[in-house]
Amino acid sequence: MNTLQSGLGVDLPVLAAPMAGGPSSPALVAAAARAGGLGFLAGGYKTAQALAGQIHTTRLDGVASFGVNLFVPNPVPVSDEAYRRYAREVQAEADRYGLTLPEEPVEDDDHWTDKIDLLTSSPVPWVSFTFGIPGRVVVDALRRAGSVVLQSVTSADEARRAAESGVDALIVQAQAAGGHSATLTPARPPAPVPLPDLIAAVRHAVALPVIATGGITTPDGVAAALRAGAAAAMVGTVLLRTHESGASAPHKAALVDPAFAATVVTHAFTGRPARALRNHFTDRYDPVAPAGYPALHHLTGPLRKAATEAGDTRLIHLWAGTGHGEARVECAADTFARLASRL
Repeated sequence: MNTLQSGLGVDLPVLAAPMAGGPSSPALVAAAARAGGLGFLAGGYKTAQALAGQIHTTRLDGVASFGVNLFVPNPVPVSDEAYRRYAREVQAEADRYGLTLPEEPVEDDDHWTDKIDLLTSSPVPWVSFTFGIPGRVVVDALRRAGSVVLQSVTSADEARRAAESGVDALIVQAQAAGGHSATLTPARPPAPVPLPDLIAAVRHAVALPVIATGGITTPDGVAAALRAGAAAAMVGTVLLRTHESGASAPHKAALVDPAFAATVVTHAFTGRPARALRNHFTDRYDPVAPAGYPALHHLTGPLRKAATEAGDTRLIHLWAGTGHGEARVECAADTFARLASRL
């Protein structure tokens, strides 16, 4: 057992990644804890009140060790002209559902201050950040409150910047990860470096403990990450079809549907690079989508919600890592046990 595990009473070096938009339910976080690992609630896209409710539910379930992930404001600006041009393109799909999409860009900070206030006044054991690096004042406040602070990075350079902020450990994400890239420079997505090599580069750059993530879906993948020097492996896509996952039914089905065999990195849904199952939306709109976060997230959000409710997988953001075929319909405890079987 390494220091990062023992400090918080985690027996199994397999963690459930935060997956915003529904998959990371309190039930999944509780299942991770009962399996001897750790789960993260996804604070992204939630109000502080909604996040507080999920934290309360998790605690009521008897879970003492868990984490919360937040998106750090790191906007990708989009011009009004580029936004309106793209909005006109996407409106053709929205018309199928009688929707009128936002005509002007919506820019916000995802309730950042409110959520930091929540986590400093009602601390959780672990707090992780992605999309940006919080200021030293925020990191220090969370650490004083008793939280272990983690920062997601995608390169050795980002790891150096994160270390300067005073965080306790790093989540090192390879490009094979499903969903949004944690890159600090979304206009320049990270190179496809194999996860073991990326871990080695980060460990050479900084002395902080490392949690590995991105494309880990098998026992061999977990073992390889630990051999490379990671203190733990963090998994997401492989948990999406578990009973405790809050992913939508169409999303769960698409992960093993032969019609969706390939993944692509796309910015068409949110304006930030994210890996998803290739579908009509990625094929049709990625070539014409501007970069622009969170404006594009708010633009396409109503359409994605309507498509999900209708089971229209042509238009859903089917976030998935490259190993999505390994996701199984089973209890999350069984997934954790299988992933740890080579340790």
